[in-house]
Amino acid sequence: QVQVVESGGGLVQAGGSLRLSCAASGFPVRAYHMAWFRRAPGKEREFVAISRRSGGTIVYADSVKGRFTISRENAKNTVYLQMNSLKPEDTAVYYCAVSTVYLSSRPVGWDYWGQGTQVTVSS
Repeated sequence: QVQVVESGGGLVQAGGSLRLSCAASGFPVRAYHMAWFRRAPGKEREFVAISRRSGGTIVYADSVKGRFTISRENAKNTVYLQMNSLKPEDTAVYYCAVSTVYLSSRPVGWDYWGQGTQVTVSS
């Protein structure tokens, strides 16, 4: 059974850092496309970062480029999102997503989702 569980969210001041974790079970993360999306209050779910399987291409949304880093630790079957220089506009629920085939910055086509972890950045 494919499952991903996010953790690491919390409350942080602007300029601070957080590292989100996405612990996977039922599949090897190295063999799947992995991504982070987020949903801010009153907004649609939006793409944050994508990591193509088997060490392939990494893509970031313009709004987080240079501040966020997506990475994988295959031995722990976990994907991370390191978030630095956080801004109040980064406040959102962050979701980990898994795709077996489809690779897109749109939420449609991602096969599995976690329950999300709340990130709140105070000004």
